[in-house]
Amino acid sequence: MTSSTESGLTQGVRAVALKKSDLYSSLWKSCDELRGGMDASQYKDYILTILFVKFVSDKAKIDPNSLIDVPAGGSFDDMIALKGDKEIGDKVNKIIAKLAEANDLQKVIDLADFNDEEKLGSGKDMQDRLSSLITIFQDLDFRGSRAEGDDLLGDAYEYLMRHFATESGKSKGQFYTPAEVSRTVAKLIGVDSKTQRSATVYDPTCGSGSLLLKVSAEAPNGLTIYGQENDVATWALSKMNMILHGNEIADIRKGNTIASPQFVNGNNLDTFDFIVANPPFSNKTWTNGLENEFGRFEFGRPPEKNGDYAFLLHVLKSMKSTGKAAVILPHGVLFRGNAEASIRKQLLKRGFIKGIIGLPANLFYGTTIPACIIVLDKENAQSRTGVFMIDASKGFLKDGNKNRLRSQDMHKIVDVFTKQQEVERYSRMVPLAEISNEANEFTLNISRYIDSSEPEDIQDLYAHLHGGIPNRDIDALSPSWDAFPSLRQHLFTSKDQAGYSELTVDISEVRQAILDSPEFKMFSDDVRRQVSDWYAAHRHALKSIDSNTNPNDLIGIIGDDLLERFKKTPLLDEYDVYEQLMTYWHSVMHDDVFLIMNEGWESAAKPRKTIEDKDRKITETPDIVIGSGRNSSKYKTDLIPPSLVVGRYFDADRTSIESLTSIAERVATQIEEYVEEHGAEDGLLSEAMEDGKISKALATSRLKDAKRDNSDPEEIKALEHLVKLYNGEAGAKKLAKDAQAKLDIAALARYGTLTEQDIKSLVLDQKWEQAISTAIIREVTKLTHHLVARIKQLGVRYDETVGDLENELEQLNERVSQHLAEMGVK
Repeated sequence: MTSSTESGLTQGVRAVALKKSDLYSSLWKSCDELRGGMDASQYKDYILTILFVKFVSDKAKIDPNSLIDVPAGGSFDDMIALKGDKEIGDKVNKIIAKLAEANDLQKVIDLADFNDEEKLGSGKDMQDRLSSLITIFQDLDFRGSRAEGDDLLGDAYEYLMRHFATESGKSKGQFYTPAEVSRTVAKLIGVDSKTQRSATVYDPTCGSGSLLLKVSAEAPNGLTIYGQENDVATWALSKMNMILHGNEIADIRKGNTIASPQFVNGNNLDTFDFIVANPPFSNKTWTNGLENEFGRFEFGRPPEKNGDYAFLLHVLKSMKSTGKAAVILPHGVLFRGNAEASIRKQLLKRGFIKGIIGLPANLFYGTTIPACIIVLDKENAQSRTGVFMIDASKGFLKDGNKNRLRSQDMHKIVDVFTKQQEVERYSRMVPLAEISNEANEFTLNISRYIDSSEPEDIQDLYAHLHGGIPNRDIDALSPSWDAFPSLRQHLFTSKDQAGYSELTVDISEVRQAILDSPEFKMFSDDVRRQVSDWYAAHRHALKSIDSNTNPNDLIGIIGDDLLERFKKTPLLDEYDVYEQLMTYWHSVMHDDVFLIMNEGWESAAKPRKTIEDKDRKITETPDIVIGSGRNSSKYKTDLIPPSLVVGRYFDADRTSIESLTSIAERVATQIEEYVEEHGAEDGLLSEAMEDGKISKALATSRLKDAKRDNSDPEEIKALEHLVKLYNGEAGAKKLAKDAQAKLDIAALARYGTLTEQDIKSLVLDQKWEQAISTAIIREVTKLTHHLVARIKQLGVRYDETVGDLENELEQLNERVSQHLAEMGVK
């Protein structure tokens, strides 16, 4: 293409702007490639320090009232000026020292030594590595990162922390509580839209501060934050994390919480409204340095070699008289004996334990063992007569080498706990009388009180002997029969034996019989209508997305409404439906909303040139390519995929290309079949075969030789036909390629003519609504598969009786005897 043509096509193409997910992944990839042999737990200090300096420098440029002062010679711009400098390591240290001194952040942001030759290399290696590291962050602009309710920088920090925790291994992962667990804990203790900023929240083992921040985020204006962390490097991470999330005044102190609690008033611990904690599991050295117990062990002293109850009792003592708390601990605290049993008994008798939630195994970075959340509540403790238990151990998604809670798992835990709903095999209110009886003796092992196992699939001996499907197995599918009342009668008929039925259709026809059922069709249509009505109710809010939108509030409102609408829908689990929305939100829609908020509808919809940045190790896969080879132009269409533009404005062209492609595929199949027919040894094409294959070039060359040598006319005819087929395939492919090239040019040009109304229609109706609706309808398809699979299983199980098998065996024996007789064997 000529430059003038390209200029006309790309007029208004927007500048480079990464989506959130692209930003995070590029940050991680860039950082990971630069760390070389350094352990991730060490390298994080360098990355997060640079990230911190970049953020506060950007913020100071637009916020004259920023609580962080960026002095001359102490900014990220000063670091940029050092790229390629032979003394870059020492000079970066000095820049950070100036920033630290100006804000009383010594020993917080200056822990990483940027002049450490052992970690960063010496001479040119250090110079190149640090220059590249600065380049990674140079083009990122965090000045507008804190769009209302959407914390780009804080989320980027959390993304890096999660990856560093994953890479650091068991011994270094304790500084980070998975965000999904943090969000769940935050909601369990009752922080909500009515909670005032003056309410206090405390974490005695705060790590990097992620748990505190998630709790604070549940209140509209945040909370007053307090925390303590023993590890100096992790304490520094927490201090930086608070500043990055706009909590500059959070009070985070250093020290061992058990031996040297920092929040005290004389010999008494300070108390707080809300407390959350994810202490180190089963700490064997918790008594080290312990002198003043601060009255924490009034209900018993924890065992010397296990500190789980030491932290739990510290939390309890730090709660106000109406305080709420949630502590993450290993399952052993629920059932271990001796000293721990005695403490547990006292806490239960006094009603301090409001609830227990059993979590899936392998959620946390420091361990693979399952943990639980113990919810403490001092308010009305004396009148508490039971403990609400949830077995959430089966609700998770496998994610790499860890498990994680899905959106539906988090929402279900919080809903069920908040409303104290009893759900079969999942939750129940366990009376204290049951917990304290002789059989249980104050053991809180969840499996004693909730049987979460699936009911046993019992084999029916009578049915195996005489045939028929037991009615009890059919009755177990009652939710399906409640939804489709006449379907059972259509599929089954009663046998002579009482309590047994048989299929009225062949096993292979069960699925189609269900799909053809008028009631099933009505059910599917009703689900589609519900999704359509739900989406229509929120379309205006989605249409109105702008820079003032709060994404968390937006998805919270529409997600909760979707849950509520599907609660009464038979068969479908409303949380499965909700998960479909949230999966799309996290994978696509949140990025779209982020782009629209930051760039506006029209700008976000414009194609942009792909990023090919060698320094930052970013190479994007283009959505549209104009031209070929080195002169090609490559574009990304972040908000509106080309398929949507083509589908609306160039459907006839698309159909034509699909037709040409189909022709090329059919001819390719004909070539394959023709070669298979005539390419065997002594076949008409055998002379042209090479390594069992025959290309167009080989066929053309052999045809030329055959004609020159006056070879077998049939061979010449076969070769001519094959070459003709190859030419036909090539012609169809070229026509399709040329048509696609023209379509790409037309589609790219069309982006420049789209109005804001066009863009909103494409995104709202053709992209978001269709994707969400399709995903939810898949849940209906799953129902069909499960019902069909169970009916087929029952049908096959009892299809052949023992008598049938005996008859078949007898016939086989007769045939064997007959064959032996024919062979003369008696």
